[in-house]
Amino acid sequence: MAYGLLKGKKGIISGALDEKSIAWKVALKAKEEGASIVLTNAPIAMRMGEIKKLAEACEAEIIPADATVVEEVENLYNKSMEVFGGKVDFVLHSIGMSPNIRKGKAYGDLNYDWFLKSVDVSALSFHKFLQVAEKLDAINEWGSVVALSYMAAQRTFPFYTDMAEAKAMLESIARSYGYRYGKLKNVRVNTVSQSPTKTTAGTGIGGFDKFYDFADKIAPLGNASADACADYVITLFSDLTKMVTMQNLFHDGGFVNTGISEDIMNLLGE
Repeated sequence: MAYGLLKGKKGIISGALDEKSIAWKVALKAKEEGASIVLTNAPIAMRMGEIKKLAEACEAEIIPADATVVEEVENLYNKSMEVFGGKVDFVLHSIGMSPNIRKGKAYGDLNYDWFLKSVDVSALSFHKFLQVAEKLDAINEWGSVVALSYMAAQRTFPFYTDMAEAKAMLESIARSYGYRYGKLKNVRVNTVSQSPTKTTAGTGIGGFDKFYDFADKIAPLGNASADACADYVITLFSDLTKMVTMQNLFHDGGFVNTGISEDIMNLLGE
């Protein structure tokens, strides 16, 4: 059921790779709620994914951009404003990648050049999205910027290795730029810390299936789905959350505040 929460709004959604992607679900929900959107991803990711299919479903333009390259982010905003005939109202940053994780490097054996790449892609790109938007005055007053994070920014998950540091930086950028952009233009900036989700990226992490089941047994509401996450992100793009900014918002079925669950205790007792 649609509520018209984004009627007349315009936004940029990054990171939609395939139908499992949270960004993919957000794009469909944004369209359903009345928004006009532009889709973007790195050229290499676009070749791997199915973004054209999503663009057709959302009647959206595709503007390729490597989020680590300032000039390409500038082009993304400028072309988006051309497409929309004005500024944007919301931006989703759904970008993250760790070469160390992809190549199975343990935390005590990181390749530091790859580590820097993890930080550049997964965190600094968020600052670039915000800084370029500010300089181009590309986001309307009371606009909303959301980035997808993960609880490993606060707690230790051994399999998450250098991405934990990248997510911690991502959340720090949201706070620092949230203050700045709020003072300048009333633009709000938040991160959403989602449950383990069976996306293409998530399932590529070693031990993911076991941790997915563990989290599902800890959280009183169970793991939040990608569709549910998209619903939550839409509320953050809407005018219903105008005073929410500089927050890391947990969307995880209550996992973050649960020490241990009866389900896990029962398993330990068997």
